Amino acid sequence: MEDSSFAIHPGKKKQLKGTNYQDVGALVSYKKENQSVQIVCENGFVTIFFIRADIVRIIMNPKEKPSLATSFAVIKEPESIGFSIQEDKGLVEIHSKKLKLSVTKSPLRISIYNDACRLLVSENEHGMGFNEKKEVICFKEMDEDDHFYGFGEKTSFLDKRGEKMTMWNSDVFAPHNPEIDALYQSIPYFMTVRDGKAHGIFFDNTFKTAFDMKTSTEMYSFWAEGGQIDYYVFLGPSPKDVLEQYTTITGRMPLPPKWALGYHQSRYSYETEKEVRELVSQFLEKEIPIDAVYLDIHYMDGYRVFTFDEERFPNPEALIRDLQNIGIHVVPIVDPGVKEDPEYSIYQEGIQKDNFCKYIEGNIYFGEVWPGNSAFPDFTNTHVRKWWGEKHKFYTELGIEGIWNDMNEPAVFNETKTMDVKVMHGNDGQPKTHRELHNVYGFFMGESTYEGLKKQLNGKRPFLLTRAGYAGVQRYGTVWTGDNRSFWEHLQMALPMCMNLGMSGVPFCGPDVGGFAHDATGQLLARWTQFGTFTPYFRNHSALDTVRQEPWSFGEEVEKNVKKYIEQRYVWMPHLYTLFKEASKTGVPVMRPLVMEYPTDENTFNLSDQFMVGEQVIVAPILTPDTFHRVVYLPEGNWVNYWTDEKLTGKQHHLINADIETLPIFVKEGAILPHGSVKRSTEVPDKKVTIHIYPKQGEEISYHFYEDDGKTFDYEKGKSFESTIRCIASKQSVEITLENVNTTFTPSWKEWKLVIHQLEEVTSVRINGKEITLIDYDKDTKIGKLTIDVI
Repeated sequence: MEDSSFAIHPGKKKQLKGTNYQDVGALVSYKKENQSVQIVCENGFVTIFFIRADIVRIIMNPKEKPSLATSFAVIKEPESIGFSIQEDKGLVEIHSKKLKLSVTKSPLRISIYNDACRLLVSENEHGMGFNEKKEVICFKEMDEDDHFYGFGEKTSFLDKRGEKMTMWNSDVFAPHNPEIDALYQSIPYFMTVRDGKAHGIFFDNTFKTAFDMKTSTEMYSFWAEGGQIDYYVFLGPSPKDVLEQYTTITGRMPLPPKWALGYHQSRYSYETEKEVRELVSQFLEKEIPIDAVYLDIHYMDGYRVFTFDEERFPNPEALIRDLQNIGIHVVPIVDPGVKEDPEYSIYQEGIQKDNFCKYIEGNIYFGEVWPGNSAFPDFTNTHVRKWWGEKHKFYTELGIEGIWNDMNEPAVFNETKTMDVKVMHGNDGQPKTHRELHNVYGFFMGESTYEGLKKQLNGKRPFLLTRAGYAGVQRYGTVWTGDNRSFWEHLQMALPMCMNLGMSGVPFCGPDVGGFAHDATGQLLARWTQFGTFTPYFRNHSALDTVRQEPWSFGEEVEKNVKKYIEQRYVWMPHLYTLFKEASKTGVPVMRPLVMEYPTDENTFNLSDQFMVGEQVIVAPILTPDTFHRVVYLPEGNWVNYWTDEKLTGKQHHLINADIETLPIFVKEGAILPHGSVKRSTEVPDKKVTIHIYPKQGEEISYHFYEDDGKTFDYEKGKSFESTIRCIASKQSVEITLENVNTTFTPSWKEWKLVIHQLEEVTSVRINGKEITLIDYDKDTKIGKLTIDVI
């Protein structure tokens, strides 16, 4: 918000810099209209609209009755719910079954409570307002115990209290640091955790917006360059409830193809077919697992999208087929800029079909990008998105199933780094300027690409990686955090960035492992790969003028270390895939901050250097050079060191040793974790699944294990394998039940292996009622571990 003069000093009703701020004033009249309450104020109009009993939308327009149109982010149709209105002298109260809105009449101020009268959100003395520049702003009271999470892709620590953040999709190659508050993704949504309870706000405004959690300790605000104040409030009360509510509005991630969850290798660029084949042969020779190789811009003919350079890649079809035969996918980059070339078919079609962005006067907008002077498809028009999606037949007919969208902020090589904000987008007959639609340009491109691929892949799941996006981007794309650098500080920053993306409804995300720009070191690559094992998206990527950072680039010791953790990705795949399925159903991320699971524990509120994988695994990477120990916080309960089976007490900090080959991982007592095996790629079927059980004495524990074909959308028809695993243990006995609850898909593996941890005095183990002979129990160790093969 610092780049706008529209700011109000805490405790004063006049602005810091002389713009004429005016709030909506007093309530003049109101009426109930269908699902909404329409309010006329002295200086504007307000609509209160229930989407669901636990989700309310509030819109303010300074000039006219608020529009109920939403951005492309919103997919939820309002439910028909009943609500009541009660009026007192200075107050109007609006009740749904789960929410109460208290509207003070003069001046109009809105406070929102849950059904237990717990205050969630309230306007302070400034309320909602606007200025002569048509900028709009909303002020809210800040409680001293408020902690803020989400905001999409932002640098700095996990808790965003004390920060200002701008939403304006920006190509930032300069070092990402806490001072950079606008990156590639704009997700104007956040979650507040207060006293162990959570609620959320989504500000659905596609103009440049800003959130100020810094200027005051008693209030926060959100602001937009234009449009309406249009925000949704989500009741919660848990962080997971807020994410369920938010992703009900903006959609959830479709289950990705399993190959997209494997290890991916990229560089800017692998410049020839020969280089790609040599790269793959190295992976095969060294027996390092890999699922995908990326082609950056040098594969194209003069950087023209939907082409291959015939000299560099003389036979792309054979290359793609040969790699597919060994379980490796090719993912080419596709940028939005179309080279101005009258002999180039894509440019010809775009001109002939009037598909490019234009000024209001009718002349096409051209910008300088990789191909030189280029035109840009107007993805705000449905017919243009369809056209662009259909063009991907060029790739899918070669056997390609995944696309990488880059430069789609859109990035342009000029002083502003983007398209002229005066460009007028068609927007399906409702023209709007680029100033208003800039933040959704990449989102529209992602929809176009994903839907085009989906139509062409004959039932297979597409994979889309996108740099730019808006709220709801999870419906189409995987997000990576852009052009980071090979600095330890960037490794540190990747944890809260990914956790906040997950808290923003984007569960499939990750940074470039090893760092993109600058030069990695062997130690940095090793530690970053350890972390990458558990990021939802796992890709090593580096710039052309940097040292190589493929797994073998720093000698045998680093290679061995990196290989070990790439292999671990495949060992953990059954558990990760189960968590991805959960994310696709609930919006709850795979990679989670501890505050999501422990919102009452103050030690988790700004814990930015460790994270959870699901509910019961904590990963605590080493994030500084020449460091072989670190402090790890373990919340309430008992925890088990994954590597040593040492039991640790929760609700305290522990000093943990971690040599260069060790990533600290801790499993909560009561956990059940399925593991697969080391293999060349996800295309290689598992023969056996190992179930690790960490019994909790005297309590039944359970795990719902999920598997499907990993390739098609048959899972949407219920075709999957699902099994519930239960365990109850005492000091002397363990009872395990395996119950298959859905067998409409037959998995590749035919055998279970059970590994029961933390056994010391057990004398009896029963599986589905059958007694097991304890011949494998090692009584010579202090920590018992029992391994059982179950056919």
